[in-house]
Amino acid sequence: AQVRPKGNGCFQKNTIFCDGCKNIFFCYNTCIIGRGATVMHIQESGEMYLETIHVLSKTNAHVRSIDISEHMGYSKPSVSRAVGILKKGEYIQMEKDGSLTLTGSGREIAEKIFERHTVVSPLLIRLGVSEQTAAEDACKMEHAISDESFNAIKNYI
Repeated sequence: AQVRPKGNGCFQKNTIFCDGCKNIFFCYNTCIIGRGATVMHIQESGEMYLETIHVLSKTNAHVRSIDISEHMGYSKPSVSRAVGILKKGEYIQMEKDGSLTLTGSGREIAEKIFERHTVVSPLLIRLGVSEQTAAEDACKMEHAISDESFNAIKNYI
């Protein structure tokens, strides 16, 4: 796919931190299928926020920005900016009471990342990696591994 400038200069494909707009969540690519529609690709940081909302929603009836801030150890302004970007991308919705819910596309991404973590971390532990290192490495791997490779790992174990 060709890379297409969008918004205020975010146009670098597959980067986590674009130079033009400092956008750490999305890059915009021109779709090579169809009529050149713009497709938004969520990046690692956005996936982490979605996964966090997913995890917190398992134990909290209402997930708020402050819950995300405390869970991830990020400042409130950083979380607020991320929430705004995720809302704009239609990955989450904010209710009138301030609680956050995943949309269908947000839930799909969050569940995919969460599944990868829950498969990769125990696998690394079985291979002799310490629990802490396995969890840290799984957090990195869950965003980078292709669907094909992940499915092969699942089928293997």
